Amino acid sequence: MGCSEKVMGQNDNTDWSLAPCGTKPNCVSSQSTSERHKIEPFRLDGSGQASIQKIGAIIAALPRTTITQSEDLYLRAEFKSRLFGFVDDVEFLADEEGGSLHVRSASRLGYSDFGANRRRVEKIRHLYEK
Repeated sequence: MGCSEKVMGQNDNTDWSLAPCGTKPNCVSSQSTSERHKIEPFRLDGSGQASIQKIGAIIAALPRTTITQSEDLYLRAEFKSRLFGFVDDVEFLADEEGGSLHVRSASRLGYSDFGANRRRVEKIRHLYEK
């Protein structure tokens, strides 16, 4: 069921921004101005392309993940929950001028994620900063 829902947050990146979070509390984004959804961006580790490659390697090593799009400055992945297979979408967008790696993580279904997206991003941040 979670796999068949419409993908939220898909972005062609022509405007160099990630999709907004909306009103539900099941999303975090480093580009959000809402305190409820705001999370700090990552710092670039070298070039934007090198940072995206590093994030890709980290995500590929995590369980129940699929990288669905990877370009020089952008990466999109799907994370499936262990029990029901619900899908969360995670995006990274490198801003070389600003020295930031922006992130957005959102659940496709439901209202609340009980903090799962925020915890996931912070876990990836920890692995990235090692």
